[in-house]
Formats: sequence, C-alpha cells, structure tokens
Amino acid sequence: MNRASLLALCVICVIGGPAVLGQSALKVDVSQIGPKVGAVAPVFSGTDQHGVTQSLKSAAGPKGTMLVFFRSADW
Repeated sequence: MNRASLLALCVICVIGGPAVLGQSALKVDVSQIGPKVGAVAPVFSGTDQHGVTQSLKSAAGPKGTMLVFFRSADW
C-alpha cells in the first residue's frame, strides 16, 4: 500500500469512525414489554433440574411465591 492510499484510509477512519460509533441503538420502551407491575402472573410450567414438570402453583411455598421476571442481560 502506498503512502497516499494509507493516508486516505487514515482520513476515512478518523472522519467516519466517530460517525459510525456515535449511532445510538434503537430505543425500546421497556415499560411495554412483559407483565405490568402488580399484574397476575401468567400460567406457565417448566422442567426442573430433576426432569419433573413444575408449575407456578406446584412451586409455591407455604408463605407464597416471589416471582421475578428478568428480560435479559446484555451478554
């Protein structure tokens, strides 16, 4: 690569780099995702570590259940 090409590439990176990095991600209104605070949990079931199907009702303890919905972590 000759000096002129290298210089042109550097100029493009310096000028274009911040423009690309400065683009913000699509804004998502997270208040519209999932159940609302205080809403009744949906009926669901899943398999536990022993392969037994559990429902919200079967997993509830004598003092009730605390259920936390966690959408995702940004891995």
